[in-house]
Amino acid sequence: MSNHGKIWWTELNTWDAEVAKSYYGVVMGWTFQEGPTAGTNNPRPYYIALQDGQPVAGIFTMVKPDFEGLPNHWFTYIAVNDLAQAISDSNSAGGSVRRDPFDIPGIGTIAIIADTNGAVMGFIQLSEDAPGSS
Repeated sequence: MSNHGKIWWTELNTWDAEVAKSYYGVVMGWTFQEGPTAGTNNPRPYYIALQDGQPVAGIFTMVKPDFEGLPNHWFTYIAVNDLAQAISDSNSAGGSVRRDPFDIPGIGTIAIIADTNGAVMGFIQLSEDAPGSS
């Protein structure tokens, strides 16, 4: 079964993960598991939000200068079967690449894309060993 076009993951990009964890813990009942941040040169904790023990979202701490001027925001990743083809299709449709593809071990390869309206998302081609990729 193909995952192409499915919303695969969402994460909160925030300047203060502790405040966010407190808020979503109260409002959503989420608990959190800490892990490393992949795909960045500024290592800091990444938090997996869990609902009833199952992953539902991530919390990513933004740092300067990489995210200078950006507000706290939710960010979505959409699964694609073939990342190179999806990038080509996006470019043909008027989109643009904001960040070239990079690998997240055990998850897949991600590119950051802007659509024709400037909305930014991640395209992710899942690795064979990614959770839920089969």
